[in-house]
Amino acid sequence: MTKILLLGSGELGKEFVIAAKRKGLYVVACDKYDNAPAMQVADEREVFSMLDGDALARVVEKHKPDIIIPEIEAIRTERLFDFEKQGIQVVPSARAVNYTMNRRAIRDLAAQELGIRTARYKYAGTYEELVAASEYVGFPCVIKPLMSSSGHGQSTAKCHDDLRKCFDDAMAGARGDVKEIICEEFIQFDSEFTLLTVTQKNGPTLFCPPIGHVQAGGDYRESWQPYHISQEGLKKAEDMAEKITAALTGYGLWGVEFFLTKNDEVIFSELSPRPHDTGMVTLGHTTNLSEFELHLRAVLGLPIHDIRLEHAGCSTVILADKEYHETPDYNLMDALREECTRVRIFGKPESHFGRRMGVVLCYGDTDADVTALRDKAKRLAKTVLGTDPYMEK
Repeated sequence: MTKILLLGSGELGKEFVIAAKRKGLYVVACDKYDNAPAMQVADEREVFSMLDGDALARVVEKHKPDIIIPEIEAIRTERLFDFEKQGIQVVPSARAVNYTMNRRAIRDLAAQELGIRTARYKYAGTYEELVAASEYVGFPCVIKPLMSSSGHGQSTAKCHDDLRKCFDDAMAGARGDVKEIICEEFIQFDSEFTLLTVTQKNGPTLFCPPIGHVQAGGDYRESWQPYHISQEGLKKAEDMAEKITAALTGYGLWGVEFFLTKNDEVIFSELSPRPHDTGMVTLGHTTNLSEFELHLRAVLGLPIHDIRLEHAGCSTVILADKEYHETPDYNLMDALREECTRVRIFGKPESHFGRRMGVVLCYGDTDADVTALRDKAKRLAKTVLGTDPYMEK
């Protein structure tokens, strides 16, 4: 039986484990806290800091996995090269994980080595360096940690007076031991989208239909398919996604994010070497295979005949209304009373105000009114814990 070691056990990891168990695989889920979502459906669990390289090596030696799948950023990623040399498959590859867990590496690869269009940017390790970086980039500018997830530590500085708070927020939101930030040009975009990209062992690179999404406070709030973009714009995005994933090497599903400007210019934003939070919309059967099933098939080298849109759909986040140290009392009645609606509760054992606790999924025929579906999902998401999906955290 193939054994997977999952490094990080959040909601995306949970859905991946469910897909893996349906294929008869054995999964050991790891995280720094017990009873994390993916642990609830895995065969075994390990609780430790994955930034501790020696502890990580001990867990690998103990379980002797066939495949290691990182799901979060806070990992001693340089150890993955050692595991790869031992014959363990690292997903998508040790090189890819090392590059993409740090915004400096991935941004420099895209902009400087591959010539991909990105926002203008500069790095800073001190407040004084941030001031200089903002003068180079210009206002407004986006400031975020080099290592973070789910928008933690990200903010926008509209003028010099905002820089101190933005600097403090970025340093506080940094994950791991990398205390450096990136200051980047604020793109006057019309919308943002994710191109889920699948690299295969024995087949061509495939793409899901693009996913529109909205972020607020640096975190995803809703996503939808179909997302309307010109064929020329989509081709540019696909070319960039294929170019950067090929340079990073490996097999699996990647979440490649782009800005689309009012002039139909496509600009590379970020990349994750794993299923993407905006891709949770595929749990509403918008595509014939969910992003988690696609990731699993690519990792195992199983066939993927095609990826096609089967429904229009959207996902909207359910946010915690207060701090919880036990499972909240979720109201599912109102949302599930309406047809073509699904609710996915993540099963987080505790929460803070504004933490993402689940999603509402609404779907319809491929030609359904996406705006109406988005409005429906936002309305129903409010009923689960009584919170607005766009509230400030």
